[in-house]
Amino acid sequence: QVQLVESGGGLVQAGGSLRLSCAASGSIFSINAMGWYRQAPGKQRELVAAITSGGTTNYADSVKGRFTISRDNAKNTVYLQMNTLKPEDTAVYYCNVRGARGTSVVRVPFDTWGQGTQVTVSS
Repeated sequence: QVQLVESGGGLVQAGGSLRLSCAASGSIFSINAMGWYRQAPGKQRELVAAITSGGTTNYADSVKGRFTISRDNAKNTVYLQMNTLKPEDTAVYYCNVRGARGTSVVRVPFDTWGQGTQVTVSS
């Protein structure tokens, strides 16, 4: 089993900043992609940002230049630094981690989601 623990959401005024964290734990052999998604009321879940094991990043057009995704491989943790927040960034943010669990002899792929953390940006 792989568990994800998210933290860092909250209420902030427009123009402010928040930093989300997501720590993965369990019988992890390797982690490939780590990412953040968000879902606003009445809308579909969408990709916000993702980062590969090699450090390649991908961002939604709506957050480019404002959000930065990073990861600490030693801690199995992914971060999302969100600056210049806008009311339209209000959503529940979910962490997603993909990799393999087990050992070098027996590995099983996993694709795990966090419980979600609320981000609310007031105007």
